[in-house]
Amino acid sequence: MINWASLKALLVSVTLLFSLTGCVWIEDTQDLVKYVAEVQARPSRPIKSLPEFEAYEAFVYEGTSLRNPFLAVVKFVSEDGDEENLALDPGNTPEPNEERIKDYLESFAIKNLSMVGTISKGVGEEWALIVDPNGEIHRVAAGAYMGLAHGSVIKVTAQKIKLIETISNGRGGWITRPRSIELIESKGP
Repeated sequence: MINWASLKALLVSVTLLFSLTGCVWIEDTQDLVKYVAEVQARPSRPIKSLPEFEAYEAFVYEGTSLRNPFLAVVKFVSEDGDEENLALDPGNTPEPNEERIKDYLESFAIKNLSMVGTISKGVGEEWALIVDPNGEIHRVAAGAYMGLAHGSVIKVTAQKIKLIETISNGRGGWITRPRSIELIESKGP
């Protein structure tokens, strides 16, 4: 029968013996001390000086409020092929008339208004039906104002209202941006 305790002790002693064979003690280290002394006795090389620092001069571009020559005139093309040209030009956009009496729908943000239908009186005379956040329905035609950003309705179609908002460009001027409110399709019962 195998004695496991003696086998275990033999295995530990053999492993210890093999691990100690890698450790060799060197008693004569004079050549190493001599080499280190030679390296330390060599003259040191001069360190290069740092390059001279040049101060950064920031460039302030002041042409952001000018007309961009690469932007074309914005075209709205409706379903019936009508085109309306509107320039997004901060230099030519007039300041909105703050003395004008505000329409009721100008007290709501565009995102809070919904188009729920249209009424046609004749050719070219369409009114959009708008629901405000209070649940009231209003009739809107071209030329009316709505939204908080001086939105002027430019066209009413059966599917959407197209308007132009006049907003500040952040530098004391004004720019226009197109917006639209699309008809909400009602889902049947």
